[in-house]
Amino acid sequence: MSKRTISPVDLFEHLKTVYPSDVKEMHLKRDETLLNAGQKENYIYFVKKGALRVIYSENEREQNVRFGYEGSILTSLPAFFSSAPSLFTIRTIRKSVLDFCPKTIFLQEIEENETLKGSYLLILEELIAQLVERELDLLESSPKERYKRLQERSPTVFQEIPAKHIANYLRMTPEHFSRLQKS
Repeated sequence: MSKRTISPVDLFEHLKTVYPSDVKEMHLKRDETLLNAGQKENYIYFVKKGALRVIYSENEREQNVRFGYEGSILTSLPAFFSSAPSLFTIRTIRKSVLDFCPKTIFLQEIEENETLKGSYLLILEELIAQLVERELDLLESSPKERYKRLQERSPTVFQEIPAKHIANYLRMTPEHFSRLQKS
């Protein structure tokens, strides 16, 4: 396997070049739903502009579990890999522009292109590391420690995502989050 890798931006630019009629651009308004829980996930998305949240809902309570913002790849992960209905809803936080590609095309190109395969494996490794970090965050009982861990791990989140959504992600009230920001 090639050691050379490409960025998510270059990955989608490559896909647009190879499959110009299959990779499309989508414009979404603020608070618009990209995918509803229960739907099949047939695409992979690249966030060109804007911000989105991946939400798990239970008993009418929404819990943010991931964010997507400029330069990130986003999908409903379990549904993408298993073809089962999505457990998550993906909704915009603000006006967003996405490129999207059918997962069948994406996976076919990954399989056929060694450089893309290497990049894909690195993206998956990074994703697994992020998921483990998120698990550790959820095990941490101190809101202050959860806040600190997220600051160290993902400082960009604080620039791209509104405080109320970060507070929800960290499982604390917006008021508690505000106090932590001030301290």
